[in-house]
Amino acid sequence: MADSEKLVVLGGGESGTGAALLGKTKGFDVFLSDKAALSEKYRAILDREHIRYEENGHTDEAVLAAGLVVKSPGIPDTSPLVRQVIARGIPVISEIELAARYTKARLIAITGSNGKTTTTLLTHHLLRQAGRSVGLAGNVGESLAKQVIRDDKEIYVIELSSFQLDNMYDFHADTAILLNITPDHLDRYNHDFSQYVDAKFRILQNQTPEDDFIFFRDNEPLASEVRKRPVRARQWPVSLTGAPSPGGFVRDGRLIVNSHGRTLSIPVAGLPLQGPHNAVNMLCAIIAANSAGLSPEEIESGLASFRNAPHRLEEVAYIDGVRYINDSKATNVDSVFYALRSFAGPVILILGGVDKGNDYGQIEALVREKVKGIIAMGKDNSKIEDFFAGTVPAFRSLGSLQEAVRAARGWAQPGDVVLLSPACASFDLFANYMDRGDQFREEVLKIRNC
Repeated sequence: MADSEKLVVLGGGESGTGAALLGKTKGFDVFLSDKAALSEKYRAILDREHIRYEENGHTDEAVLAAGLVVKSPGIPDTSPLVRQVIARGIPVISEIELAARYTKARLIAITGSNGKTTTTLLTHHLLRQAGRSVGLAGNVGESLAKQVIRDDKEIYVIELSSFQLDNMYDFHADTAILLNITPDHLDRYNHDFSQYVDAKFRILQNQTPEDDFIFFRDNEPLASEVRKRPVRARQWPVSLTGAPSPGGFVRDGRLIVNSHGRTLSIPVAGLPLQGPHNAVNMLCAIIAANSAGLSPEEIESGLASFRNAPHRLEEVAYIDGVRYINDSKATNVDSVFYALRSFAGPVILILGGVDKGNDYGQIEALVREKVKGIIAMGKDNSKIEDFFAGTVPAFRSLGSLQEAVRAARGWAQPGDVVLLSPACASFDLFANYMDRGDQFREEVLKIRNC
């Protein structure tokens, strides 16, 4: 018989441990279960707080005795244990859903297939630099559940994946940002793009006419859904091809925003973030900052002082007139599209990894225009080779990042850009995209130091 006061947390990483801590604080009988080994960091926290847990496997009976289950975003609803939980009628929610029940702070929620981490970090930076009491949560920062134990923040800026949104029901975003929707993670959604779109649009559920919805209207899947769906919140479109007002756009090298009774005009030149995709990210963050009441002066100052996270068009080095760019976070073709648009000079493009059903036709025209050579890096480069071998002047298929960097060095001339923007997952050769980017940086710096 399920105990309505028993909270079972599936997954013992940052979000799971945070949910367990919050559950204990709120009087739940908490049990955490992870099919893998816990890290020393989280095991020590659970031991210190006397929270029961198991690792290296789930005990079905213990999990199915729950009154409420908080599930790690990485665990699909189709897993056998979760299917059993759902069949028993036990509610399954995300850590963000649980945390939102225990805060009255303003919530700025950000999602999209690409750009959400940069936009989240920038929005948080603008608010923090302006002196606001603001927390950073979701896919970046600390667990929201852990933060709301104290709940001493005025605002939380939250990066949300589709996996997190899948198990959110009552969550209410005061400001929602939807940057774009392109095919990604379709293996999780029965290879049905419409299911993935539905997951992204869950960020709008429970919004009211007093809330804000900021979106990139040039992204056709997103724009067409906005036209079809009832959207209760105030809409603030952003565009690179038009001039929505109210909303945000780019004109004559300036970011123009008209929202919440304020008009801003900020020159792009000299800002730390460059490229069309980052113009979209900045416009969305500016409107979110407007919604929180920041002044134009505070916003412009915050934009100028921002530094992006690693692995996102990160300039690693400038060696003999060649720029080496680490864009390891580009794990889908859409990300590579925006990366290529960011550079005018000839590009040597390093692609490859675990293909996720990529359609390289999306970047074919840009590759023909800008790329002088492609280096395919992975255990299986056949798909990239089949598509691009006759498209660019130079093509090589290699099995390691070290070989790829050395080959790019041999091809590069002053004025060129060597761009690691893989369009693929990293798990064939690396622990994750961060490991891939770190190794790229290390190999490039070896060149500079030799």
